[in-house]
Amino acid sequence: MKTMTLVAEKPASAERRTRGNRRSPTAKPVGVPYIVRNIPTYDILSEENLVKIEQTADRILAEVGIEFRDDPVAIQHWKRAGAKVDGLKVTFEPGMLREIVSSAPRQFTQYARNPANNVEIGGKSVVFAPSYGSPFVMDLDKGRRYGTLEDFQNLIKLAQSSPWLHHSGGTICEPVDVPVNKRHLDMVYSHIKYSDRPFMGSVTAEDRAEESIEMARILFGADFVDRNCVILGNVNVNSPLVWDGTMTNALRAYARANQAAVIVPFILGGAMGPVTNAGAIAQAFAETLAGCALTQLERKGAPVIFGNFLSSMSLRSGSPTFGTPEPAIGSMVIGQLARRLGLPLRCAGNFSNSKLPDGQAMQEGLMSMLSAIHCGANFILHSAGFLDGLLSMSYEKFVMDTDLCGALHSYLAGVVVDDNTLAMDAFLEVGPGSHFLGSAHTMRNYTTAFWDSALSDNEPYEKWSEEGGSTDIATRANRLWKKTLAEYEAPALDEGVDEALCDYVARKKGERADAWY
Repeated sequence: MKTMTLVAEKPASAERRTRGNRRSPTAKPVGVPYIVRNIPTYDILSEENLVKIEQTADRILAEVGIEFRDDPVAIQHWKRAGAKVDGLKVTFEPGMLREIVSSAPRQFTQYARNPANNVEIGGKSVVFAPSYGSPFVMDLDKGRRYGTLEDFQNLIKLAQSSPWLHHSGGTICEPVDVPVNKRHLDMVYSHIKYSDRPFMGSVTAEDRAEESIEMARILFGADFVDRNCVILGNVNVNSPLVWDGTMTNALRAYARANQAAVIVPFILGGAMGPVTNAGAIAQAFAETLAGCALTQLERKGAPVIFGNFLSSMSLRSGSPTFGTPEPAIGSMVIGQLARRLGLPLRCAGNFSNSKLPDGQAMQEGLMSMLSAIHCGANFILHSAGFLDGLLSMSYEKFVMDTDLCGALHSYLAGVVVDDNTLAMDAFLEVGPGSHFLGSAHTMRNYTTAFWDSALSDNEPYEKWSEEGGSTDIATRANRLWKKTLAEYEAPALDEGVDEALCDYVARKKGERADAWY
C-alpha cells in the first residue's frame, strides 16, 4: 500500500470530517489527520464525589507530599513557587498546583513535517498513536524475540500506512541491537525518515531528550520549534509519590523548549497504589498534577498533556493485569478530573495481557480502548500492537488494532440527523413489503453508509471454509502486514534536511562510546 494521503485540516462539520473515513469498494481508505468527536464524553461521578477525590488528592499533596529525587533545579523551582521543601520531600497547599497549571494551554497543535498531518490535541480532538515501550516483538512466523531497529522501522511503516492512525508514536519497540545511549538518535531519525506524521522523542536521559528536540529543530527550524510544538516526550511518575531526576530532567527539557511533556503515573492497584479505584485515582491525580505544574515552572505556557495509566493486578500471583473493568471505569473519572483542570488528556488505550493476538487480546483491548473513547482522551497512546502486558509488540495485533481504530472513527462520528440520513425519500420510493437494495437512496449512500473492515470475514460459512481456507483473523492479519510492508513507500524528505540529520546522528554517535545499560 502506498503512503496514505490525508485530508488537510480545514473548517468542516463533524459529519464531513468523519464520513470521509469510511471505505468505498473502488478506492483505498483515506484518513483524516485526527478525529473530531461527535459523541459526548461519559461522566459517571457526581460533583460531590469528584470534590471528594480532589480533596483527597489535596490531602496527599499537603500531608504526605511527593519526593523529587536527583533534580536540584526542580527543588529550587518549588521553593520559589512557595511549596514547603524538606530535603527531597515537597508538600503543597491546596489549590497551589491548580493555580500553577492554569497557564498551560487547553488545546494545542502538534505540527508534522507534512502540514496535512498536523494534529490538534485537546478539546474535541482524538489522536490515535501506536503502543509504546515494548522490549520484545512477536509475529506468527518468528514468535517472540527482542526488538531490533528493523522491527522499529517496520512498525513505523505500518503506522504510516494505516489511514486510521494519526501519529507515528515514540518507542514503538526498543531496538535492543543499538546501544542504549545511541538508539534514541536512530529512533527519532526513523520517525522522521519513514513517516510524515507527528512523533515523540526520547525521555531516558536529559541529553537524549535535548538531542531529540535538536533533531526536530533541524527538521522544522529553531525559531519555528521555539514557537510551536513539534515533538512530545512521555514521562512517568515513579509511583507511589516519587518523581525521579531522570524523568523530571527530561520533562523540564521538553518544557523549556516549548515542547509538550505527557505526564503519566503508572499505577498497578495493590502494588504502586491502593487496590480501591477511588484511592488510586486520587493518587494519580496528585502525581500528575505535580508533574504538569513543574512544566509551567520551567516555562510558563508550555504545552502539557495530563496523562494517566491505571491498571490492576492479580492478587493471587502479583502479576499485572490489563484490559480489566476497574481501570476502564476509573478512566472515566480521570477524564472528568482532567476536564475540570482544562488540560488535554492522555488516558487508557488498547491494553491486553494476552500472549497471542487472540480473543482475549481483543476482549481486553476493546474494554480499555472504549474507556479511552468515552472518558474523553485526546491523545491515545497504545492504540495498536499492545500484547503481553506491554512487554511485546505484535505485528498481527498491530494491524488488527488499526482496523479497530478505523471502526472507532465511525463510532466517534455519532449519528448524523439530516434530510439524507432520515431517508424519507427512500420510504416513499420503496413502500411497504419491498426492499431498499436498489433504491436511489441506497445507491446514493452505499459507498459511505457502513464501516468496511479490512480484516473481518463476513462471508457465509461455506465460502469462508472452501474459498477462504478457514482462516482466523490473526492469519489474515499476518498476510496483511506483510503485504503492507512489501508495498510501503517512504514519504519524500528534503535531501538537505535528510543530510543534516544524518550528519548530526553520526556526529553525536561518534562523540561517545557504546553503552548497553
